[in-house]
Formats: sequence, structure tokens, C-alpha cells
Amino acid sequence: MSRLRGAVLLIVLFGLIAPIAVGLAETTRAAFGVLPALGQAEWSLAPWRMLLAQPGFASSVRLTLVTGLGATVISLALAVGFCASVPGRMRWLAPFLAAPHAAMAAGLAFVLAPSGWIVRLLAPLAGWSQPPQLGLLHDSWGLALTLGLVVKELPFLLLVMGSGLAQLPVARQLAVGRAMGYGPGGVWIKVILPQLWPLIRLPVWVVLAYALSVVDMALILGPSNPPTLAVAVLRWFNAADVEMILPASAGALLQAGLVVLAVAALWGGELVLRRLGRWWLRRGGRGLSWAPGLHVARLGVWALMALASVALLSLLIWSLAWRWPYPLIWPAQWSAELWMAADWGSALINTLVLASVTGALALILAICWLEAEDGLARAPWAEALIYLPLLMPQIGFLYGLNVVFLRIGLSGGYLAVIWAQALFVFPYVMIALSEPWRALDARLLRVAAALGAGRWRRLMALRLPMLLGPILTAGAIGVAVSVAQYLPTLFLGAGRIATLTTEAVTLSSGADRRVLAVYASLQAALPCATYALAALIPALWHRNRRDLRGGGV
Repeated sequence: MSRLRGAVLLIVLFGLIAPIAVGLAETTRAAFGVLPALGQAEWSLAPWRMLLAQPGFASSVRLTLVTGLGATVISLALAVGFCASVPGRMRWLAPFLAAPHAAMAAGLAFVLAPSGWIVRLLAPLAGWSQPPQLGLLHDSWGLALTLGLVVKELPFLLLVMGSGLAQLPVARQLAVGRAMGYGPGGVWIKVILPQLWPLIRLPVWVVLAYALSVVDMALILGPSNPPTLAVAVLRWFNAADVEMILPASAGALLQAGLVVLAVAALWGGELVLRRLGRWWLRRGGRGLSWAPGLHVARLGVWALMALASVALLSLLIWSLAWRWPYPLIWPAQWSAELWMAADWGSALINTLVLASVTGALALILAICWLEAEDGLARAPWAEALIYLPLLMPQIGFLYGLNVVFLRIGLSGGYLAVIWAQALFVFPYVMIALSEPWRALDARLLRVAAALGAGRWRRLMALRLPMLLGPILTAGAIGVAVSVAQYLPTLFLGAGRIATLTTEAVTLSSGADRRVLAVYASLQAALPCATYALAALIPALWHRNRRDLRGGGV
């Protein structure tokens, strides 16, 4: 196993961590004026001066902070309140987790647009014979983008919290708290949340990093002039004037710095709240009621999930709508002609190839990591390696990584895109699989070893069949993450590999809504189908297994 451990470590270091390091290094060089392709060989601060001189730069930074921090705080507060008031497993979250960010953003755009479903429902009451001039989309404060981020990240936080609560004696602590005169909300805030936070700290950081650097959702829902910083940096990278690569690199480095500062601020806020919480606990007050806040959080979550359901439904309806004049609530004419006329075949094939290969590679690497994790993956530095790609903004290093791939002749092909997507797919697969893998009863493995089964036989004949469900679920998560990747496909594919995600984001800028709906519906359907297969295959595989609790042998 030492050989396997060494091989896994080398793959992770050189296959996943080294690309981030070299990409960030290349971006840093360009951010300080070193870009040999343009004849720039001396270090300088000129790119930063160019960055500061860009129109709307300050507004882009403001939008980034307002939308990123606001969406994270709102999502966290709603998730905590919902988990405190609605205990139990949350399997109903699967469709919302499976839907890619771009597909959800497109659906929300259909609902929130001046001629969207909300306005159509209110039109008879408000007397709107024409679509009103309401800035529900692309507003200057990024409220639509904030709403979209909350809708998409809230299910992830709910799932993470549910997993963390399963490791705590919540029912017993609630009963003890009630016996001491505390309400359920007070017990949750004072007793359960301090134990839960260390288990969800890193996922919250991931949500914060993504919200501050998101591109696809910002292109569809966010303001366009000026946009958020990540979108502005992408535009500068793609500008016709190649000199714009210098301020774009500086902006990408600034984007990474904003994420680091935000995570540091969250960490500092945690330290402050820890001190204040101890003082609050020592006071022992019982008079504050948290019931109204929990009720608001519960209603808020149900309302947002209802909005997400309507958004996903709107994708399917728009893809089948042939004629839908305002202010009709339903299409006047239906047709599936656009499904046959739209040229989505090559994008679908590219998406399937990338998702299947990337998901399979990530799953195999995660299984090898967990099998060889003795003294490796449980170390704090190993945990940091897993989360590093998720904490680093994609825009901060993908340009530099593309430069490196161009030098070695990899950019623009499937291998480059698969490699880039694996940087983000593997952490999610690892996170999804690690808990059930480690929770398997070790006594079963020891009995098999006592019967003479070697490590590989125990893996193939015992562990993998018993964990077939979690393994396939982790693989489905990998496929969903791969399907949702926008920037890695755009940068490393050099515009040559079109996927459903890249096409949907491109079409969102003003193409026919119905064509956009076709691509977004396919994009959302692929992960959902994968999740369905992940649930169906284990049931069929173990269909003849008898339940020992029912008396079978």
C-alpha cells in the first residue's frame, strides 16, 4: 500500500495542485508586467495602474463584494434557521443540487424578466398591457444575481448541515435544553450551532469563494455595465486589444485577493463571535425567543425552493413554446420543432464525453485516495489539498494555466479540458464519498482479512459492492459538477469545444429564448438523469438481497 499511497500523492500534487500553482504564477507574472509574448520582460506596476483606470472598476469591486458576501450570509442564515426548525433527511434537495448554475440562472431569468411569469401573473391585477419597465434583471445592485446565488447555494448548505447534524446527538441535547428552560431556538444557537460550525466551516468558505468569483450566473443575471469583477476580467482577457491581458491578469489576481480577504474576515468574525458567545452563555438568559426567526427562515427556504422549481419548469415550457404572446400565462401554441431544429447534438456529445471521462477519473482517484489514506488523507494538510481548488477563484489561475498548456501543446483539446475540469470535480467527489467510505464497519474488513482475503480482494469483493450506492452517488455528483463547468471549458478549450453550458451562457446574451431553453433544459436533464441512475442501479443490483431484520438468511 505504500506504493499506492505514493502514487496517489504524486497524482494529487502534480495533477491537481501543480496546475493551480503554475497557473497562478503565470497570472502573477502578467499582473506585474512580465508577458514575453507582448515584448514585456520587465516587472512593473503598469498593469495595476491600467486596472485602476478601467471605467467602472470601483463599481465592479463593490458589486462583487455586495453580491458575494450578501448571498453567502443570507444562504447561511436561512440554512441554519431551516435546519433548526425542520429536522430530518433532505432527499428532496437532489433536483436542486443537480441543476447546473447556468441552467438555474436561465430559468430564473425567464421568471424574473419584465415579460416573465411573475409579471404575467400580476399583469391583470396591475393593468399592465405591455411589459413594465421593471429592473428585475441586470439591476445595478446585483439583487437578481444575489437571489440566484442564494437559490443555488442554499441546497448545498442544507445538505452539508444535514450531514453534520447526523454526527451530533441533536435530539438528546434539545431535550436537555428544554428541561433547563431554553426554547428550541435557544438550544440550537447556544449548544448545537457551535458544535456544527467546525463541520461546515470549509463548505461555507467554498460557497463564499464561489459567490465572489462566479461568472456564468453573473453573465445571465448580473448587471452588465459595469459587471462584477470576474465578468469584467473575463471581458478584458477576451478583448481584441491584447494589451488588455495585463490589467486582466491584475484583476484576476485581485479577485483571488478578495476571496482570501473575505475568508480571513469570516475567520476573524468567528473568533469575535466565539468570545461574545462565551459571555452570552455565561449570562444564562432564557427570555429571548428565536421562534419568529426560525419561522421566517423556514418560509423563506420553502419560497426559494418553490421559485427554483418554477424556474426549472419554465425551461421546459419555453423549450416547447412556439408562440407565447404577452400577457398570456401559458403559451398560445406548443411545438417540439425547436428541439429538432436547434443544433445541440455536438454540444451534447462534448458534454457527455467530458462529464463521463472526468467523473470516472475523479471517482477512481477518490477511491484510491481513500483506500490508501492511512496517515495521508486524515492529515490537515491533506484536507487543505482537497479543498484548495474550490477555494481558489477559477478566473485567478485558468488564464495562466492556459498559457502553460499552450507552451506544451495541450490547449484546445479534450485532454486539457478534462484536466482542468478534474481540478474541481475531484474535490466534490472526494467530499461526497469520504464520509460513507469511512463509516463502513471496520469489523467486516477484519473478518475478511482473518479469512485470508487480501487488501485488493477486500476492496473488490466487500467494500465496493457494499458502497455501490454512495460510489454511484459520488460519481453522479462528479458528472453534475463537470456539466456545470464554464470557465475551464472556455479557457482550456480555446473556444473549440462547445458544451451545453458554454452554449447556454452564450445564448443568454440575447438569442431566442426558446433556443436557450432547449440548451438549458438539456443541461439540467443530464445531471438529473445521472442521479436517477445512481439511485436505480444499486436497487437493481441488490434486488435479491434479503433483509436480515425480516428473518431472511
